[in-house]
Amino acid sequence: MTADAMGNAVVVGAGVSGLLAAHALARRFDRVTVIERDEFTDGEAAFRAGVPQSRHVHVLWSRGVAALNALLPGVVTDLEAAGAVVIEAPEQMRWLSPAQWFTGVPGSHYLSASRELLESTLRRRIADRSTITIMARHEVTGLVPARDAGAVAGVRLRERGTDEEEFTLHAGLVVVAAGRSSRTADWLHRLGYATPTTDRFDAHLGYSSRYYRRPAAEGGWKAMYVQGNPDLPRGGVIVPIEGGRWLVTLIGQGEHQPPIEEKDWLAFASSLRSDELSEALTDAEPLSDAVAFRATANEWTHFERAKRWPRGFLVVGDALCRFNPVYGHGMTVASLQAQVIADQISAREPVEIAARAREMQKAVAKCPQAAWMIATGEDSRYPGTDGPKPGRLGKMQQDYMSRVLSAANTDPVVSEAFFAVLSLNRRPETLLKPRIALRASRRRT
Repeated sequence: MTADAMGNAVVVGAGVSGLLAAHALARRFDRVTVIERDEFTDGEAAFRAGVPQSRHVHVLWSRGVAALNALLPGVVTDLEAAGAVVIEAPEQMRWLSPAQWFTGVPGSHYLSASRELLESTLRRRIADRSTITIMARHEVTGLVPARDAGAVAGVRLRERGTDEEEFTLHAGLVVVAAGRSSRTADWLHRLGYATPTTDRFDAHLGYSSRYYRRPAAEGGWKAMYVQGNPDLPRGGVIVPIEGGRWLVTLIGQGEHQPPIEEKDWLAFASSLRSDELSEALTDAEPLSDAVAFRATANEWTHFERAKRWPRGFLVVGDALCRFNPVYGHGMTVASLQAQVIADQISAREPVEIAARAREMQKAVAKCPQAAWMIATGEDSRYPGTDGPKPGRLGKMQQDYMSRVLSAANTDPVVSEAFFAVLSLNRRPETLLKPRIALRASRRRT
């Protein structure tokens, strides 16, 4: 590989994870090329097929907000100016937990916006950097091995919708952030690397979402969340987004999948554990039909455990680990991984960065750990979940967490600790501290 090529980085995927990774890499690489299968519409916020989950509720928890602002100072202000809303939860929400309503307790904040607005804002910000180029309507078909075995030297790609032949883009570092559709394991297998193990928990949750015009008066709250529980695994979320709209997502597990037909959709909303959500929609004007999303399994492909790993190669975002979207952790984890990349490459030259790819892979793989514990722990409560069943210790942990959640609904000390964990500001094990355990033991679910 030439010295010029070593100074190049390629990022596969222009979602949140890919855009933030590209921004971090531009600090040390002469050129960063982001390859994206989809077409963009002149920087506007528009749906694209490569992110089918984008038409459902997305939140960026406080830890992610802080990480995003650290990476791109002022970007949260830009998002708010475009209509995104920062919400204090549960103070500015009507939130019915699996136990009861949150009442008069502190929590954390999150940013509510459409996925389309978030991505288009990030694209505009990174497009200001002359070292970053986004190649839309291009598809990566495989990895290019280095002449000296043990390294990735670029990617093979082609332009979509044309008869043009494949061509090679050489780079000192290739980062795969291709999301749920990633074929990373197959690409590595073609180069002689073993297929990594994948952990999977699928609670078979489904979503059905639509947009409403936001009413002038919202009853003293900005957002609402009516959660389901194992007895009635149906829920619903209302969040404000840009354009004076509500985004409303209905949630159901197993045989309780939410419908998309108008009459059935409203009936499902009326069947939740509280009537408040359906009542809020009574006089709201729908702006779209409902759309469904069913690919909600938690999956972690353990690239970080590989016995052999090529130099100059890294996997991040949903291509590494994806979660049931109901917990709202995907974009926050993507922001944290971009921070890790920025730290790992700081003051290093591209050659050294490529040589440290294995260490970087292990470092970014630490970011999903807390979110994975939360998502799989909760999803495994459902009897129909595919995946390892909780043993005796796991069931004891679930029982304890039920007591913590019940206490958090009304106890400010437990609530502050609970939301610090949910927003990924603290590790889940901090909920085992004596003062939390003592308060939780006084509660009965």
